[in-house]
Amino acid sequence: MKKPGKTNAMRLLDGAGVAYQVARYDFDPNDLSAVKAASALGLYPSLLFKTLVVRGEPGGVFVCLVAADGELDLKKAAAVSGNKKAAMVPVNELRELTGYIRGGCTPIGMKKPYPIYIDSACLPREHIYISAGERGVQLKIAVIDLLTFTGAVTAELV
Repeated sequence: MKKPGKTNAMRLLDGAGVAYQVARYDFDPNDLSAVKAASALGLYPSLLFKTLVVRGEPGGVFVCLVAADGELDLKKAAAVSGNKKAAMVPVNELRELTGYIRGGCTPIGMKKPYPIYIDSACLPREHIYISAGERGVQLKIAVIDLLTFTGAVTAELV
């Protein structure tokens, strides 16, 4: 059996000397929800953070990470990003903007360095899980390492 390869996110973290653990799971292409991914890994949904790509007006694209069982509050996202309003980017624009597809979108190694905001619910945790940039693969990473590596800002987003 072929050994699973590294994703671009893993290579970037390796290059920066950032520690992480890989968690692989069987995904259902008909249910790519973060809650389902957390369940497949036997995790509480509050430990796995989904990557959401948002378009603000007038500021443009930015990225938000919220717990799998959380719902992004677009008004809060707009305010924290300095926009008047915000809306989710349509799924069919994800790959073009980020290089990733739905269910495999990670804040690490996007095509452009978009501003990143992570819900402050991550702060009490030592580690969280984020997508590795491919469906069925998550990375367990220290919150401080994720914040430092991505330059993300924590804020109340839910």
